[in-house]
Amino acid sequence: MKYFYGEFDGEEFPTQDKLFGFDNLMDFILQYGDQALKALQQMMENPKDDAQSELLEQLLKDGILDKDGKGRLRLTPRAIGRMQRKALIEVFANLKQGQREGHEKVTPGSGGERIEGTKAYEFGDPVSELDLHATLSNAMKRATEARRQEGTKGHSPSSDAFVPGSPNAAGRPRAKIDFSEKDFELHLHEGVTSCSTVVLLDMSGSMMRYGRFLSAKKVAMAMQALVRQSFPQDSIDFVGFYSGAAKIPEIALPLAMPKPVTIYDYQVRLKVPIDQLDKAPQHFTNLHMGLQMARRILRKRASENKQIFIITDGQPTAHVEGDNVLLLYPPDPRSTAATLKEAVLAVRENCRIATFALIEDYWGMDWVGFVDQLARLTKGLAFYTSSGELANCIMESYLSGRKKKAHIA
Repeated sequence: MKYFYGEFDGEEFPTQDKLFGFDNLMDFILQYGDQALKALQQMMENPKDDAQSELLEQLLKDGILDKDGKGRLRLTPRAIGRMQRKALIEVFANLKQGQREGHEKVTPGSGGERIEGTKAYEFGDPVSELDLHATLSNAMKRATEARRQEGTKGHSPSSDAFVPGSPNAAGRPRAKIDFSEKDFELHLHEGVTSCSTVVLLDMSGSMMRYGRFLSAKKVAMAMQALVRQSFPQDSIDFVGFYSGAAKIPEIALPLAMPKPVTIYDYQVRLKVPIDQLDKAPQHFTNLHMGLQMARRILRKRASENKQIFIITDGQPTAHVEGDNVLLLYPPDPRSTAATLKEAVLAVRENCRIATFALIEDYWGMDWVGFVDQLARLTKGLAFYTSSGELANCIMESYLSGRKKKAHIA
């Protein structure tokens, strides 16, 4: 049996009569992942009383839980959708007021909400968005200035005036207004721009502490709901990195958990073939492989903007070298160098990188130097935050692009 220790938050473990409300059940599954479903499976197969059995059967009828071909419990798409929406509500309930609600890009022409202001016409701009009032005003001002200059040169000002069709003093119709291309002004719009994001989730053993992975997982699910609800032109993918790295499907995200620590030696130096990596200890931090996978995903995206969010609580302790993966503890400069090189390659492919460093461990603060070095080399963003503030940092970065200090000069 494996034990995980963490700080007690003061909340009692949910008893049977409290567990089966939807919110409590979803929190239970998010916190314990596959182990929670296995516990529910055992309760279903060996119920202690009729009430317990009826409650589980009701969850099946309500479409919250389902069974696969082997009779094992699984979450339904309906349950996952509700979990995502609940996470989104929680996240936005805690966000500070005053942030923008999208990836804004001020442009002329159609495609978004019209905003205050105009711009001069440029070749290729849509003439359907001409601001007639500003354009007419420009033409009249230009005509007035031209007549004034004629008067200063000794020529009598022309009696032609500004309002087409109205008679002048001599009874003749006034001249029509001549428009120049320089007179044209267009309305400004809040243009729509697409964004592809890959979120790299640290699944190493230390992410179990202080509720770090639970907080990261809730933010990830909130982002899924946000993209589906408000930014359908965007794409978002999740990659978990540990001793290896793997893409996390949407349906599997609620059940994802950090890898348990299986080696406690004070020094580890392992070289494992990639095709045998699943047989090796899984609790190391292979951000190098995670970045490789993120680059492959983003190459397939056609979005105007591409970005990589890294959520981690420690520096790399693994990297790819040829056909092998090196698992190295304490952290080795070779893993750091390989990871930084991969990050620079991502930036050269026009990917923005933001790193969210979880720093509850005061004794482990020395590792943030790696995050600072990563921000310097990639000219990216670095957020040093606790698990409780992670949602604020990520959502503010995603929604508004608000610049934080990227590096220390």
